[in-house]
Amino acid sequence: MEITDIRIKKVTSDSKMKAVASVTFDNAFAVHDVKVIDGPEKLFVAMPSRRTPDGEYRDIAHPINSEMRSILESKVLAAYDAIEDEVPAEE
Repeated sequence: MEITDIRIKKVTSDSKMKAVASVTFDNAFAVHDVKVIDGPEKLFVAMPSRRTPDGEYRDIAHPINSEMRSILESKVLAAYDAIEDEVPAEE
C-alpha cells in the first residue's frame, strides 16, 4: 500500500491542532480528518476519531502496525512542514 496524496489544511486558531490532512492510499482510498497536533515535545499525527457515549475517543481508522504508523506520520509531517516553509504571497 502506498500513500499517493496528502492534502494539508492549516488551522488558524491558537489551539494545539495545527492542521488537518486528507491522505489517499493507492489512488483509491482516502482517510480524512487526520490531525497534526502540537504535543508537549513534538508535533504528532492523530487519526480521525469519534467520541463514544461514555466520553472516550476511539479511532475510526488507524494503522495496524508501528511500521505503517511511522510511515504515515513521517509523510504527513513532511507535507505539513512543506506548507509551513511556504512564504505567503504578497498582496
